[in-house]
Order: sequence, then C-alpha cells, then structure tokens
Amino acid sequence: MTPSAILILIIVYFATLFYISHRVSKNDDGNDAFFTANKNSKWYLVAFGMIGTALSGVTFISVPGEVGAASGEQFKYFQFVLGNAIGFIIITKLLLPLYYRMNLTSIYGYIEQRMGLYSYKTAATIFLISRTISSAFRLYLVVIVLQRFVFDYYNIPFALTVLISLMLIFSYTYRGGLKTIIITDTLQTFFLVTSVFLTIYFICDSMNLSAVSAFNEVKNSNYSQIFFFDDFLGSKFHFVKQILGGMFVTIAMTGLDQDLMQKNLSCKNIGDAQKNMFTFTGIFVIINIFFLSVGALLYIYAEKNGIAVPVDLITNKPRTDLLFPEIALNHLATIPAIIFLLGIIAATFATTDSALTALTTSFCVDFLGMSKAENSHKQNSVRKRHIVHLSFSALIFFVILVFNSINDSSVVGMIFKVASYTYGPLLGLYAFGLFQKSRNVNDKLVPFICLLAPFLTYIINENSKILFSGYVFDNELIVLNGLLTYLGLFLTSSQSIKKISF
Repeated sequence: MTPSAILILIIVYFATLFYISHRVSKNDDGNDAFFTANKNSKWYLVAFGMIGTALSGVTFISVPGEVGAASGEQFKYFQFVLGNAIGFIIITKLLLPLYYRMNLTSIYGYIEQRMGLYSYKTAATIFLISRTISSAFRLYLVVIVLQRFVFDYYNIPFALTVLISLMLIFSYTYRGGLKTIIITDTLQTFFLVTSVFLTIYFICDSMNLSAVSAFNEVKNSNYSQIFFFDDFLGSKFHFVKQILGGMFVTIAMTGLDQDLMQKNLSCKNIGDAQKNMFTFTGIFVIINIFFLSVGALLYIYAEKNGIAVPVDLITNKPRTDLLFPEIALNHLATIPAIIFLLGIIAATFATTDSALTALTTSFCVDFLGMSKAENSHKQNSVRKRHIVHLSFSALIFFVILVFNSINDSSVVGMIFKVASYTYGPLLGLYAFGLFQKSRNVNDKLVPFICLLAPFLTYIINENSKILFSGYVFDNELIVLNGLLTYLGLFLTSSQSIKKISF
C-alpha cells in the first residue's frame, strides 16, 4: 500500500470524525455536555465505545507482537486479562455505586469530601500526571508507525506529524467533549473490532487455513501457552502474579481514573452504568483472545514466508511491535492493509481523544471549580475550558518530543512503567477511605505519603531478589505501592469521633 493511499485514508477517516463532531455539538457545546454528556448517554454505546478506549494502539500492535517475543510470553497476557475482568466486576459493584450516590462529575470529589483539600488535590494531580504520560506514550508508539510507513516518504519531520495528530484530535473534541466522544468512540471501536476479525480472516486466507485448521495451528504452535505455574518467586509470568496485577491495575487505572469512569458517569443512572460495565467486561475478554490469536498467526505466517521481525532503526534490535504493521502493510493485499490502518488509527485516537477530554475535565472541575454552582454558568467558563483543552494538547506534544529525544525504547518503556507507579497511591487513598471509616487522615501529610510510597516501591522492586529470596515483581507491584500508601495513611491518621458514612 502506497504512502499516498494511506494518507488519503487518514484524511477521509478524520473528515468522518469532524462531521460527527459537528452534528453532535452544533446545538450544545456547554460544559455539561463536555463533562458529563448531560448524563444522557445510552449504556450500550458507552459499553461498546469503552473497548476502543481500553484497547490503545499499544495493545493493538504490542500484544500480538509479544506473543512471539524471545522471553517466551506466548498467551501469558490472557492471565492478566482475567485479572482485569475481576477488577472490572469489583469496580461495578463497589466504586460505581459510590460515585453515583455522591453525584460526582470528577471522581476525585470523593477524596475531597472524605479526606480534605490537600488529599483531593493530590489525587487529581496524580491522575493528571499519570494520564498525560501514558497517553503521550501510547500516541508516540503509533505515530512512530505512521512516520515510518507514511510521513517519512514525504520528508515530514516527526514533530510535525505529532502536532498534526494532536491538532486533529483537538479539533473534533474541544466543543462537544464527552458528548462527541461517546459517538466517535463507538465508530472507532467498530473499526477496531472489525479490523481484528478481518485481519485473522485475511492471514488465514493467505495460508489456506479454515477456521478449524487455524485454531489447531495456533493450538499446536509454540505460541499458545496461557497459564504459567512454574517458578513463583523468579518468573514474572506466574498465574498468581498476573491475576493480582491485572485485578489491581484495573481497579486503579480504570476505577480510580477519571478517563474511563467519566464515560460511566454519563449514563442516566447506576443501573445503566452497571449494565454497561458488565457488557464491556465480556467484550473486553473476548476481544483480547482474538488479539492474541492474531499474534500467533502473524508469527506462523512470518515463519512460513521467511519474514524476520523488523529491527529498530535506532537501536538495531528486533522490535516485535513492528511485526504486525510490517506484514499488514508490506506483505498482504491492499484491503488487509486498509483494515490494519483503520484498526490502529481507531485504537490510538479513541484512547487519546478520551484521555484529552478527561484531563480537561479533571483540571476544570478539580482545580478551577467549574462544577460548582457559583462557577458553572460564568460567561467565560467555556472559553477557559477551551484554553485548558488546548494546553493539555500542547503538553502531550512536548512529552512525546521528550520520548523521541531519548531514542531508546527500553528507557521509554521504563518511563511508562514509572507512570503506572503513580496509580498505587490512588489505590491506597481510596482503600483507606472505603475501609477505614472510623479514622481521619492528616490531610496535610497526604501529599508527602503519596510521594514516599512510589519511591519506597521502586527501592523494594530493585532489591526484591535479595529481600524476598529471589522474588521478582511484575504488574502486582501496584499492590505493594498501594499497601505502602495505605500504611502511611493509617500510621498518620487519628480516630474519628463518629463513623464516616461514605
């Protein structure tokens, strides 16, 4: 597929999003529509659209790539997905009723009412930092793909590619916000899900495999092991570590994250929100099975056709996350290439547009107080929101440029991992608030505790083999981070005169 054809496809794709945005927001671009979609979203649209938000471009290309990684990961990611599913159920039964009962616009309003102003600002700041870094990283990885296969052909510099991408996202989200995204993410999720199934079809067709023979091919390959029970101490793949990591990462990075929760809070009532989450969980588990199957089929196809894993142009090391685009764009026919591009663009921009809206909402509500009655109808509130929206677009742009200047994928990966550390304090804050209702925190000490916990977590992680007889942490590290935060809050708290009701 030629770069010109890819560019035309991208233009048509965004023209469609602009049209939807215009139709949705032309009669209502106020703050209520932007922040909560006027609390009138259809639960089934939210459930389907959340798939696109949860499955970023990183998932789209990295999960299939890791199936054949030299470390022997195979289908171990599915253990993590099962942990995710448990986490989603906990969110549905525990956190969503709390948020609806308190009628929150920003979920960090709970921390303000339960713990105080310093705790509230700390929680909101944790989200802003974490989501900015993770969103920038996700967009960065996919822009690299577009840069390599499209924009290098036109000698367009990387920085301009990033700037164009962010300006396109800003242009179709700045007016309607969440109200627009509920619709556009539904469309983008359709492209994402369709691309996964059609990619499987086209790869199977190119190898003359029926559905049954493809299943047997994957099952009998060296890529299909799901459960790992060996070496609990030293292996990152162990079932228990993956389940615990998946569960608590989901609770922290979904249930305590304004981005995905903002969509849930746009439903009419708690019943619709819970139906949305249960439906989303089922689709999420199934679609990840197919992502992993794509990965196995890609490696089987590569072996049969003598295709090597592409090499990073900077480090000269194999990059498994480039195998999918390499095969889709350079070795399959035009239609599979189009399907792949639609999928990766949809996955990436559904994640980034949602994150940009959530960042704007959190800052406007948590720091500018726009949800308060005395501020909600001020004449300049919409203009301020536009400035905040543009500012976060610029911030993500500069963070991506920093990633690119590092020019070392391992270092960038570490930055993404460090960003996930910041969700540990959120886990500790909410756990303390929910389970220690007879104690009050020392509000002014909370920011220091939330800084100290990730630092101690990092030190423990670096020395875990010595401290814990060879134990190696993986995603369950967030549990340690949350426990340290919880312990710090408990030790500095005091007994309350009366039990807190929420």
